[in-house]
Amino acid sequence: MQSIESTALEPTKAEMKGLSGGQKIARLLPVYGLVILTVALILLFSILLPNTFPTMLNLRSIISDKAIIALLSLAAMIPMAAGRIDLTIGYGIVLWHVLAISLQTMFGLPWPVAVLIVLALGAFTGLLNGLLVEVAKIDSFIATLGTGTVLYALALWHTGGRQVVGMLPQGFYALNGTMVFGLPITGFYVLVVALLMWIALEYLPIGRYLYAIGANPKAAALNGIPVRKFVMGAFVTSGFLAALTGVLLASKLRIGQASVGLEYLLPALVGAFLGSTTIKPGRVNVWGTIIGVAILAVGISGIQQFGGSFFVEPLFNGVTLLIAIGIAGYAQRKRGAVKKATPRK
Repeated sequence: MQSIESTALEPTKAEMKGLSGGQKIARLLPVYGLVILTVALILLFSILLPNTFPTMLNLRSIISDKAIIALLSLAAMIPMAAGRIDLTIGYGIVLWHVLAISLQTMFGLPWPVAVLIVLALGAFTGLLNGLLVEVAKIDSFIATLGTGTVLYALALWHTGGRQVVGMLPQGFYALNGTMVFGLPITGFYVLVVALLMWIALEYLPIGRYLYAIGANPKAAALNGIPVRKFVMGAFVTSGFLAALTGVLLASKLRIGQASVGLEYLLPALVGAFLGSTTIKPGRVNVWGTIIGVAILAVGISGIQQFGGSFFVEPLFNGVTLLIAIGIAGYAQRKRGAVKKATPRK
């Protein structure tokens, strides 16, 4: 029932020790190539567009626009670490941002209560996904696609195809609209979530367990890891984080509409898949995901400032996803070739 295979491909010290300088560079390119490409794009667009690209206004715009995608990408990578995929993030954000507004405007709930209800529903949806995948043994792609479609249908039913509008309290608007050190507060949300996830995945047992499950669930179970418990926990965390993202989207848009949200699914998945090709290629990782979202943001912003048409963003996302899959395949083959060429002692 695996949808994603997680196997770290970063070179080990022992592997790098016997390589020449050129071989080391070739081995490290798949690891840091995306980081180098991101920096190169920033420099290129800064030179070609000196009056618009390297400006504080553009930085604020990029952070404001891509923080939602970054949070969704981080949500998506949690089940990916355990070898599963969660498509609910893209469908769920449609319902979550609508509910965050309608609970206040239609039912008169205080905004903190409305936010807590949405977060609880997001976590419950993650639990439902976990049950479908681990108990009912449905492939995670199919299970989350079905759950997500139901959530989208509920959003359409709840809104009746109309916008949900009304006066909202300033405290709710401040969740997204506050500026910190001259930058949108949503960028700091992404930083905090990324730091917490990085610590959990890289330095705590839960991270090692998730990666072990993603690499080989049967071997993980034989080593005493409660696979069902951790996979379900990954889906619950993903659902919670997706609901939080929906709340921030509602605070940003200030209206709820069922036609908004699905367009975030592809770039969020692209960011997570790109993240698995850099820093620690072969497995999803936090800073790789951030770099993946960053290269999407930089590339799309630069192309649009050159006068790119409305179809540039989905085209760029699709092409980048194909490139990411190609890089991942190359890294996998490279790793296999290195293992075969390494003599056994």
